Amino acid sequence: MSSHLINSPNTRSVDQGRWRLDPARSCVEFHVRNFYGLQTVKGRFASYDGTLELGARPVVLLTIDAASLDTDNAKRDKHLRSADFFDVERHPHIRFTSSIATADGDSLKLRGQLDAAGKQIPLELDATVRIVDGELDLEAVTYADQRELGMTWSPLGMVRAPSKLIVRARLVREEGARR
Repeated sequence: MSSHLINSPNTRSVDQGRWRLDPARSCVEFHVRNFYGLQTVKGRFASYDGTLELGARPVVLLTIDAASLDTDNAKRDKHLRSADFFDVERHPHIRFTSSIATADGDSLKLRGQLDAAGKQIPLELDATVRIVDGELDLEAVTYADQRELGMTWSPLGMVRAPSKLIVRARLVREEGARR
């Protein structure tokens, strides 16, 4: 595998260096099966920041403001922010930090740690990275078992694991980053 994204027509001219997520053109979402798996609750986070460092060893960092979650249901959102789930008063951020990132063409395979609600779990995900107008377009999907993060509240087993996590990000070259 290559250590940088240069092997496909979509990513042939990607410059090494630091790329920053543009929140105005990105989204971070989650989907959780509810009601014994019959309904999917979808939510998103409104506040987050992230970087992708391309070099000999690619590094990804994504930080999310846990209190910014929104499922279009104020009562549910309040409960999700409580100690039963994200415990945003004590743990205001959710973070993913890659420990291993390998790139091959427009694919980026990441392994790292997800920190949420005061717990940490290993997480693996596959991302697709493309060049669009000199910027990077990244899409990643993975699954995380929220029970491993201590989010076990579920009356009569109504909330199903795992949760689907989706990141669609537009990344721009960080000012002063090397080319």
